[in-house]
Amino acid sequence: MIQIMTNRFLTLLLVVLPCLLFASGMAVATAQVKDVRMWASPDSTRLVIDLSHSVNHRLTRLSNPERVVIDVDKARLPKPITHLNYKNGAISGIRSANKKQSKLRLVLDLKHKVHPKSFLLKPNAKYGYRLVIDLEKVSDKVRSNSPKIVKSVNSSKKRDLIIAIDAGHGGDDPGARGPRGTKEKHVVLAISRKLRDMVNKKPGMKAVMIRNGDYYISLRGRTKKARKLNADIFISIHADAFKSPKAHGSSVFILSSRGATSEAAKWLAKKENEADLVGGVSLDDKDDMLAKMLLDLSQTATIEASNSAASRVLSGLTKIGDTHKNRVERAGFVVLKSPDIPSMLVETGFISNYKEEKLLRSAAYQKKLASAILSGVDGYFKQYPIPGTIYAKETIIKKLNHKVLASALQKSIQRHKVVRGDTLSGISKRYQVSVSAIKRANKMKNNTLYLGKVINIPRS
Repeated sequence: MIQIMTNRFLTLLLVVLPCLLFASGMAVATAQVKDVRMWASPDSTRLVIDLSHSVNHRLTRLSNPERVVIDVDKARLPKPITHLNYKNGAISGIRSANKKQSKLRLVLDLKHKVHPKSFLLKPNAKYGYRLVIDLEKVSDKVRSNSPKIVKSVNSSKKRDLIIAIDAGHGGDDPGARGPRGTKEKHVVLAISRKLRDMVNKKPGMKAVMIRNGDYYISLRGRTKKARKLNADIFISIHADAFKSPKAHGSSVFILSSRGATSEAAKWLAKKENEADLVGGVSLDDKDDMLAKMLLDLSQTATIEASNSAASRVLSGLTKIGDTHKNRVERAGFVVLKSPDIPSMLVETGFISNYKEEKLLRSAAYQKKLASAILSGVDGYFKQYPIPGTIYAKETIIKKLNHKVLASALQKSIQRHKVVRGDTLSGISKRYQVSVSAIKRANKMKNNTLYLGKVINIPRS
């Protein structure tokens, strides 16, 4: 009996021991660097290190000269990093060393001061483990604590409308992908650039690009940049995707009321630490009740303005192709959450649909999309011009011209009250105006006159 138990124990040990050794080996296995990628924007640089599995790391910023050191435990770089282009961005070069105890050290030589930040991303459908290093540029300008001076809207010098154009995704985030491999980030950037060029040709408008290259900007970073640029409207451009390739049509979204409520809570929570402005009013010196009231008023007005502008854009899109729905839709998109900037998200089509993917790749169709968006925005600001802008000045001039024209027309028209015995031919001879001219001025279909009626007599 003892012999049988001993044999079973030995058999079990032979089965379990290799598994334990294998698991132990996995725990201490060295991660391999599979690739290193970099994207540079005007304000920040992102470095992404693709790894075979999870790692621990430490990040250190050093000065004189400026550099960032990344120490990665249990990792190895098979070959030096030589394929990156350092023309743009904060990094001037990368040095690497595989040190003892399987430690990897990366030294990022920098062109200027940065705020470094790093984090590890878990695998997703597109990538494995990624170590991300973000280097945000430190501005040399000294921030002033003095309040901003807002020019009077009655100033003789009128300003352009600022149109913020946000090309979705970018950099490490390619967005949706079409059946032919078209990446959303490339398509929407092409449309955004065409829209920018059209806006800048429009008198009274100026375009600012939130993303003007293949780099990543966070969703909050996009709205923050729009506010920094004093945008009058924010347009985020995307290309939709769905599991069914039959889904088709463009869409326009604005912020939902639920999204607005959650955003208001966040703004109120941080108002003590940030002097962000809402419609030109600072929240940091207001009590909670007043701050909430100001936010509610600002957000309500902003959502109404967003809906009005978005409706016009959707109307323009219906003229060039199918729309997914015949109304402006509402959702809690983060990029739409500026409480005082009218914002919309335009889904230009379904890139997952083969026909629409082909259209979205076409420069001619991209121009049509850009033109439709601009037409909607132009129509909105013509009806609701912002005081102090060139559009407001032009609107006043147009109103004055209409008054002058109406006055001139009024002076050019005489009136005649029909009495017994009057005929059109007789009135025509009296005022030396043709019968047809009298009929046109009064929209008359025949020669019948009604006793006591006052008719317009155009001057000859």
